[in-house]
Amino acid sequence: MLINHHDKNYESFGFRFKGDHQKKIVGIHSIGWDEVTSPSYDWDGLKRSEVGKCVFQYTLSGQGMIQVGEKTYSLSSGQAFLVQIPSNHRYFFPSTSKHWEFIHITLYGNEAKKIFDFINENIGHIITFSPESEPIKLLLNIFEAAVAKKITDAFQASAFGYSFLMELNRFVQNIGSPIEQWPESISKAVLFAQKHYHNPIGLDDMVEASGLSKYHFTRLFHTTISMTPLKYLTKIRMDKAIELLRHSNLSIEEISSQVGYSNGNYFSKVFHKRFGMPPGQFRQSKYAVPVNHIVID
Repeated sequence: MLINHHDKNYESFGFRFKGDHQKKIVGIHSIGWDEVTSPSYDWDGLKRSEVGKCVFQYTLSGQGMIQVGEKTYSLSSGQAFLVQIPSNHRYFFPSTSKHWEFIHITLYGNEAKKIFDFINENIGHIITFSPESEPIKLLLNIFEAAVAKKITDAFQASAFGYSFLMELNRFVQNIGSPIEQWPESISKAVLFAQKHYHNPIGLDDMVEASGLSKYHFTRLFHTTISMTPLKYLTKIRMDKAIELLRHSNLSIEEISSQVGYSNGNYFSKVFHKRFGMPPGQFRQSKYAVPVNHIVID
């Protein structure tokens, strides 16, 4: 079991890069993964010093509140709000909540404003996302890049920001019916796996992150996602391994370590069983289809 995995290492990052293209297209002002437990967390959209910013905040667990105009919304796991600064809104930690954990990104630029305007006018300010939705997976990847200090200039920041906007736009354009909200316990386990896949975590760690008994968790997880928790964790690791095999010069041993396997031979066996070839052959094959994810039954 991963020691002290519940110590989540909450972090936020601000970016102040030069480059006019950020205002013309999109730039990242900040990104973070945070938890609040105090009523002092209270942001009024008409009293903030930031101007021309677009805030996307996704609830991971607990509960928060937001007022937009005359309406008040409770925010629970799986729900995100999208607001612009300045505007008539206020999001805050309510006295009835024990905690509010969320991941957030603040963008700016003409394209960011254009897409947020469209979503706010046509969809609203509150949207439900599963942790497996593309916007949320990409948001987690951007946060991961920030933690790894891989966002080092305005061009990288804009590329990440624009990719997020496009996935967000695609998602809302395809909303045809109410989106099923996952149980918070399953969302917490999924997000834990997505954040810690590079560590030697296993089923017991995902169970602990969910807060459920192992029996209840495994049944609910399979009902929600249609696969076992360990198959889901392996899927995340293999997707990351394919990405590293395609886009890095890391050795197989180094890649195995970066996707949570302490032994390169065992990693190779898992990879071969899943894809029908060892990782080295996948990397070297001239005829392999250039994909990031391989779908198998």
